[in-house]
Amino acid sequence: MDTRRLILVMIFAFSSFMLWENWQQYKHPKPVAEVAANAAPAAANGAAPTPSVSLQAGGTPVASEPAAPASTAETFSIDTDLMKVTISTQGGDLVGLELLNYKENDAKDKNFVLFDTKHQYSAQSGLIGEGLPSHRSMFRRIDGPTQLAAGSDELKVRLEADGPEGVRIAKVLTFKRGSYAIDVAWEIINGSGKPLAPHAYFQIQRDDGEPAGGNMMMHTFTGPAVYTDAEKYQKSSFGDVADKSAKFTKTADNGWLAMVQHYFVSAWVPQAGVQREYYMRKLDGSNLYQMGVIVPVAEIGPGTSANTSVTLFAGPQEQAALKQIAPGLDLVVDYGWLTVIAAPIFWALQFIHDIVGNWGWAIVVLTILIKLAFFPLSAASYKSMAKMRMVTPRLVQLKERYSDDKQRLNQEMMKLYQTEKINPLGGCLPILIQIPVFIALYWVLLGAVEMRDAPWIGWITDLASPDPWYILPVIMIISMVIQMKLNPTPPDPIQAKVMMAMPFVFGIMFLWFPAGLVLYWVVNNVLSIAQQWQITRMMEAGGKAANDAKA
Repeated sequence: MDTRRLILVMIFAFSSFMLWENWQQYKHPKPVAEVAANAAPAAANGAAPTPSVSLQAGGTPVASEPAAPASTAETFSIDTDLMKVTISTQGGDLVGLELLNYKENDAKDKNFVLFDTKHQYSAQSGLIGEGLPSHRSMFRRIDGPTQLAAGSDELKVRLEADGPEGVRIAKVLTFKRGSYAIDVAWEIINGSGKPLAPHAYFQIQRDDGEPAGGNMMMHTFTGPAVYTDAEKYQKSSFGDVADKSAKFTKTADNGWLAMVQHYFVSAWVPQAGVQREYYMRKLDGSNLYQMGVIVPVAEIGPGTSANTSVTLFAGPQEQAALKQIAPGLDLVVDYGWLTVIAAPIFWALQFIHDIVGNWGWAIVVLTILIKLAFFPLSAASYKSMAKMRMVTPRLVQLKERYSDDKQRLNQEMMKLYQTEKINPLGGCLPILIQIPVFIALYWVLLGAVEMRDAPWIGWITDLASPDPWYILPVIMIISMVIQMKLNPTPPDPIQAKVMMAMPFVFGIMFLWFPAGLVLYWVVNNVLSIAQQWQITRMMEAGGKAANDAKA
């Protein structure tokens, strides 16, 4: 029985404790084939990247271009129904992006800022070719509206820059109503007497700092990721990028590149079928990183023009919106190795939310449904525990009687189990089967941006933040203590003390957990108590009736 109780404690601890510990270090992606072995290394000083030989079409690599003086760069803002974007005239970069429907984690009176100066987080783009403008060049803003007009579905912002003699360059940003996607296009008119074969690059710059509002008990992935049809979702750590050991697909004709953080993402998504090259690099002498994609522009003959565009998504990890942008982009909501279970669970949670209209009540309903689905397994587990509870006094007597003879003690215990038809592991196996589902649900609740700023009742105004009054964690501790009381008490005093300490250990951990996660555990515990109490009461009543009949 001691072994059985120890296994139960280990399983119980595993189902909760390993989750937050797992995020303290994210898994490295599996090695992939180096597709572009002949790729030239990208410049590490912040200059425009150089395309690999396989991607070039007769053009010459760009020379490093000095940065424009910071004092000459101006910024202006663009307002849509979902975001406020700050654009710099240096490079036409997006240097600020404020999401109007999301609040800062620690300051609910302020909107959440994705691109910011604190992390030097920005979206940059430029052209590769002799004399062509890069993200370091100065642009001229062409007058136009800066606010998405009522009744209008899109807003275009045009910037122009100087090119080689006779070449005219324009960068056009298109913002759309109801969308976090921004089309970034380059227009090139070749008025010179010789053909051009340029490339365009689109990159994200950011330092390696953690986003604001992180939780010391739960560490989520922050860093770059690449997706292709062949190798799927490939994450890289900043450390791997710094020492040039990051493993990701370099060239493809599909996929996207993203900067991922908890709840939010920015991603460059080239058009399908266009050959592209992905790169990541750390800038020399700083903690800044650049990761991006290079795409070729069709050769532009004298007197002709060409354009190329790439979509930039910058916003929350709303899975429905991500799926519409590009295949596989919803994978930035990373459920780990249990995605095959977690994805249907999130679909069910969203379906319930569409009916009840509240994410908190959707969690409650989903927990009830999962509990009903596992009712037979739980019943078998609780019946086994109830039987063990009934024979515990006899086990204690055996342990006292044969305390000096371990072999005889084990024999007598096995004889008792056979007589009472008890399987010592009967309470463990059903719980073990349910653990993957509960862990998957745990990850769903942690990763769903829909929980952010989502209220439940009363004092719970944000299911993604800890309970401000610690009411749910206290209820969870009480519920776990009640569960322990319903379980058979281990004969070993040390194990008994360990089990009684577990609720308080987990309760302290859950003080910092998002309220939505604690709500799930509270509801699950309450349902388990009700089921276990009823089964135990029925088993004890049946045992008493049998004893009375024998008497």
